[in-house]
This record gives sequence, structure tokens and C-alpha cells, in this order.
Amino acid sequence: MELLAQILLLLGIAVVVVVVFQRLRIPSSLGYLLVGLILGPYTAGPVIDLPQIKVLAEFGIVFLLFTIGLNFSLPQLHALRHQVLGLGTGQVVFTTLLVGLLAWFFGFEPAVAFVIGAVFAQSSTTIIGKQLAEQGEENSRHGRLGLAMSVFQDVTAVPFVVVIPVLGAAAGAEVLFDTLGWAMAKAVLAFTLVFVVGRWVLRPVFHVVAEQRSAEVFTLTVLLVALLAAWTTNSLGLSLAFGAFLAGMMLGETEFRHQVESTIRPFRDVLLGLFFVGIGMLVDPTALPAIWHWALLGTVVLIVSKTLLVYVMVKRSGIDSLTAWRTGLLLSVGGEFGLALLAIALSAGVIDNQLSQTILTAVLFAMIAGPFVIRYNHTIARLLTGGHPASVVVETPALSVETSAGLKDHVIICGYGRIGQSVGRFLEEEKIPFIALDLDPLRVREAHTAGEPVYYGDATQRDILDALGLERARLVVISHDDVGAALKMLNYLHALRPTLPVMVRTRDESQVEELQAAGALEVVPETLEAGLMIASQALLLLDVPMSRVARRIRLQRSGRYRLMREFFRGDELSEKPEERDAKRLRSIVIPDGSPVIGQRLDALNLSELTVTALVRQGARQSSPEPDTVLAAGDVLVIYGALDRLQQAEKLELRALE
Repeated sequence: MELLAQILLLLGIAVVVVVVFQRLRIPSSLGYLLVGLILGPYTAGPVIDLPQIKVLAEFGIVFLLFTIGLNFSLPQLHALRHQVLGLGTGQVVFTTLLVGLLAWFFGFEPAVAFVIGAVFAQSSTTIIGKQLAEQGEENSRHGRLGLAMSVFQDVTAVPFVVVIPVLGAAAGAEVLFDTLGWAMAKAVLAFTLVFVVGRWVLRPVFHVVAEQRSAEVFTLTVLLVALLAAWTTNSLGLSLAFGAFLAGMMLGETEFRHQVESTIRPFRDVLLGLFFVGIGMLVDPTALPAIWHWALLGTVVLIVSKTLLVYVMVKRSGIDSLTAWRTGLLLSVGGEFGLALLAIALSAGVIDNQLSQTILTAVLFAMIAGPFVIRYNHTIARLLTGGHPASVVVETPALSVETSAGLKDHVIICGYGRIGQSVGRFLEEEKIPFIALDLDPLRVREAHTAGEPVYYGDATQRDILDALGLERARLVVISHDDVGAALKMLNYLHALRPTLPVMVRTRDESQVEELQAAGALEVVPETLEAGLMIASQALLLLDVPMSRVARRIRLQRSGRYRLMREFFRGDELSEKPEERDAKRLRSIVIPDGSPVIGQRLDALNLSELTVTALVRQGARQSSPEPDTVLAAGDVLVIYGALDRLQQAEKLELRALE
């Protein structure tokens, strides 16, 4: 097959497979692996064998490490040193040691055992991030912690990129330690060279390039810097990827970091895709019948070891058991970077092809199982903690039915972050009682110590909500931005107390309708409010009168918030022309002799109108039940368009005549 035909075939199959995988919400990296399997030498059909593509694919790892370096500059690593050297590094080190010692115990050479441990220690940030976002858990306690640790793995795995290539040349323990020592010395030398050049040369160079205002020159410069650094470390006998990582770290300290990352991303994604295609070509399906049980055993070791190790480390850091188990389950998945380390070890001759098939298959099994483990992480973690809600409370104030026994007409705040605390402050100033829940043990302890009614608990659990005095509550405010948890709460609240008003905070307007359909009375999008404040300040700076700015902001808000539309307009003549079509409230008194007396509320012809309240003998009843029987003297508070309200009033006047 000619060169162009092979390239077209590769690109065509890659486009089809990746599109299908993205529609199914499966990580694209698995799609590229499937493309490599289809076009590999071990399956029927066309075979792609292009040395040029294999060379280009190697640069996928180079640019991957380059972008990782951009996101972890020296100041950032210093600021995050406790997490990097603590949980992030600890997970990689201990998993490598545990799995490596286990492999060595079963007879593998030390270098081979080390590679197996290093490969198993990696987790897929792509799978974790996408699955958490799908479930609405990316901002949860375990979600943030799991994502942070998986990203830190990429940094702490950089030494593996230095060490693994030199293992193939080491024949014995003494030679191994000598080789590793020499490799680390050269790594320090490379770091010093890149650091000095980066500090004194890169920033001035990029300033000159940026002054040209040429995207073409900027792109060429980025490629030159990344590849020059890779060539430098390769000349010292180290990997290309290590030099690229160092260059990324240096550029990460400059003001050009974001533009550099944007420029390099297309090259990285395409070349990384080719890299995974190359990995897929290494998979031999015919070997599966002979190794599947060993691969399955490897998958179990990978998932169980990482889950247990992460649980122990997170638990010892002071975090509750449930969150620790959930974090461990997130990080138990296999990782693409593990496949990259495996490819490096295979090319360096550290492991043979047969063993690489077993390790590769084990990691792939773990990556396939990953989305399912993450999807049911809460259920599995509850089983591991014994299934008791009380087991999640660790050194935090106890929550029981007696906690809210003295509360009545109070507000329940779910999530006591910055927004929940702001709501609590206003309620406290107005002398309105409230009780709050949060899943951050440290935040709960600090707030409770300060005398605030904050408790640890998962608001999606029915028994937790019942302990908050839900049947006596006046309002529920969901102030966290976990949409999945909010929808679960709304379904429960609607079934238990359908008339209880619930206010929900969300990040943007994309899920407002879904939350309102689930029963939320008001949904406040954070980005909308930020946009309104920026727009109002911009208009004021442009000398637009304050009254006009306030009116425009009010119109924008009233178009989105029902409660801000429900107000009494007063004198119609004072209204602005643009406000005449807006909906409003109107009070209609039912006089003696009205034909509607004795009728049920749902029997009235009030299409396109909503009865928001009924006042009877001075007592106001919000959202009256549809079977309410009307009596003389009742006041109906009706919300709707002006013309429909006028028709309703005329109907009552005719009834009086």
C-alpha cells in the first residue's frame, strides 16, 4: 500500500472511531487504541507500517510532557509542595513499591518489577475528569481530591521517564545503581542547563517574537524551544520527553504560558493520538486466550492496591472514611501515562514482548472498568464503610434528630462554602434561624467551633435531611454546584413536601430548565449574576445614568427569576413602555354574591394565570392546594400577563352585576 493511501486509511478510520467514541462519551484515547488494533499486524485487514508515523508518535509524549510542564512551573510546584510530596507523590511511590515488590516476589527481575509497579501506579486523568463531569461530581470533595492527585501523578512520573530507558542497559544490581546514579546526575545537569537558559533567554526571546504579532512565528518558536530542550536531554542520554517537560516548566513561569499552551495543543493532541494508535498496534488479540487470566489478575492487583493505598493515605490526612474510599476508587483506574511508560520500557528492552502483552492487557482492562467503578463509587464506598451514614462523620459535630428539635420555620443550607456562608450571614442578621450541611470536615469543625449551626452530612441522604427538621423548614437553599446531587435532592423534596420552596445555585444557565422542572422555585446562575454586575459597571463607566442602568439590570433579572417578576406594579401610567408586556401580580377580592363562592380553585377558568397565594381572614396561604373551596372575602393573589389579569377582573365585575 502506498504511503498516501496508508495515511488516508489511518486518518479515515481514526475520524470515524473517535467520533463514535465521543458520542458514546468514551475517552478518545481508547478510540485511538482501537484504531491501532484494527490497523495492527495482529488483526485481519489492512496493516499500517509507517516508520515515519512511529517517529512522529514518539513526539506525542514529548509535547504531552511539555504541556504538563507548563501547568507545573517551579513557583506552582513550591506552592503545592505539601500535596505533591504528600498524597500525590505518596500514591505513586507506594504503589510502585508495593506492586514492584509483589512482582519481584513472584520471580521477576528487579528492573522488570520496577516497570510493572510504575505502570500500575498511573491513573487516567482523562477518564476520571470526564466521568466526574458526566456525573456532576467534579467539584465534590472526593472529585477535586482525586483529580488533583491524578494530575500530580503526571509530575511525579517524570523521574520514571528518566530512569526506565537506562534500566535496559543494567545487567546487575551494582550496574543498575551505578547507571541510575549517573542518569540522575545527568538529569540534574539538564535541569540546570534548561533552568539557566530558560530564566535568562526564553522570556526575552518570546518578548521579541510577540512584538512581531505573527502567529506563524510564535508557533515556530514554541516548536523550536520544545524540540531543542528535548534534543538537549537526549544528547545527554536521557529521554526526549524529560527535556520537553523542563522547557514547559520554564515557560510556565512567563506571561506567555497560556498562549504557548494554546499553540502547542493541536500538535500535542494529534501526535498523542498517533502514539496511542502505536500502542494499539502492539496489542495481540491472539495472545489473549493464553494470558487473559494473568491480565485479569493484574487488573485486580492494580485496582485493589491503589484503592487501599489511597484510602489509607487520605484517611490518615484527616479526611472522613467515605471520601477516602471514594477517592481511592477514582484513582484505581489504569492510566494512559502507564501505557507510555510501558512503551518506553519496551523500546529500551527492559521487558519482552510477551510480558508487555500481559501488562498492556491488564491496564486496558482497568481503563475499561474505570468508568463503571467511578460511576458507582458512592455505592461501593457505602458498602465498604458498612452502609451507615454515621460512619462518614469523623471528628465532626454529631447530627441527630435532636439537633433540629428546637427549630421551626428555619432555612436549610446545603453546602457551606463561600456562597452558603454569605446566605448564612444575611439570615443571621435578619434573625432567621438556619442549619447548614457540608462535606468538608475541616470547614465544618471550624464553623461549628465558631458557634455556627453547621454539621457534616450528605444532603442527598434522606435520613440526613430528616434530621434537619425538613417537615418544619421554611426554605431550602442548595448553595453548592453539584447538579447531580441537587437533582437527587429536588426529587426527594418534591415527593415529601411539594410546596416547600427550594432555591438552587448553579454555575451557568445550561441546566436552569432541568432544575426548575425537578421542582426548584428559583435557580440562580453564577455566571449570569457576574455578567450583570460587569455590564452594570461598564455602563456606569460609560456615563449611562444610574437609574437607566438599574432599570436594565432589573429587567434582565426579572426575565429569569420568577420571584422578581412577581411584584405589584402600582400605577400603570408610571410604567415604562418596555415594561407593559411584563407579567405582574394582581390581588382580586371575591365579594359576597360572586358565582365562584363554593367552587374549587381548580374549577376556575384561570388559563395562563397562576394563583400564588390565598388570603382568608387575614391569614396568608402560599401556593394554595387545587381543591381549596373559595369563600366570600377571600383574596386571590394571581400572577400573569396584564391582559389575562384584566379579563379575570372583568369576569368578577360581571359576576357582581
